Amino acid sequence: MGNEYFKFKKFTIRQDKCAMKVGTDGVLLGAWTNTENASRIADIGTGTGLIAIMLAQKSEALITGIEIDGEAAIQARENMDSTEWRDRLSVINTDINDFYTNHEGEYDLIVSNPPFFKEDTKGHHEKRNMARHTDILDFNTLTKAASFMLSEGGALCVILPATSSAEFIAEALKYRLYLSHKTEVTTKPGATPKRVMLRFKKGHSEEYTEFSQLLLSENGEKSKEYLSLTSEYYL
Repeated sequence: MGNEYFKFKKFTIRQDKCAMKVGTDGVLLGAWTNTENASRIADIGTGTGLIAIMLAQKSEALITGIEIDGEAAIQARENMDSTEWRDRLSVINTDINDFYTNHEGEYDLIVSNPPFFKEDTKGHHEKRNMARHTDILDFNTLTKAASFMLSEGGALCVILPATSSAEFIAEALKYRLYLSHKTEVTTKPGATPKRVMLRFKKGHSEEYTEFSQLLLSENGEKSKEYLSLTSEYYL
């Protein structure tokens, strides 16, 4: 997925200006996120605009991408403008810390594929570091901003390394975001989950959390459940 563009069934994502390219994580989150009853959606750290565009394909919502990197924001706008849903898509080039305080309770759904590498040693590519390290968008910042921006009963959906899920859930609880659904993603049968997709509801604690698993590959081929989940997007 490292080419200058990536073609889906109904849209093409150009990514030559973006440090972070189209990847499985973003596609999974976009395909997995339930947009039912969402009329306004925000994608925090939109990058190429991939997830925002995926959600536009399966909803009638107005969707705002928020992106701190100027070149990535330009590319997201170009990608959005080339789709049939352009009138419902927008991107704002800003830091989430400067954005969220002016948008209290505006959104029914917020999605994010946040940066997650926390290692002290970083690469030399500054934009890639910005996209992949939690210095810029740490878990506390994301959960605080999302809670403020969400309407009561609104949802936050994220994809994370499985090893980070407990930390993120604890941060979310501080801001009245309660876990309602957790999907563990495994690359092959019997493997330890590498990713988790989490859905939280603001101010509404379920009696139980729905748990599920998603297997990506089996016998060297994409699993039936992975193909089914992404069937409206992948060629």
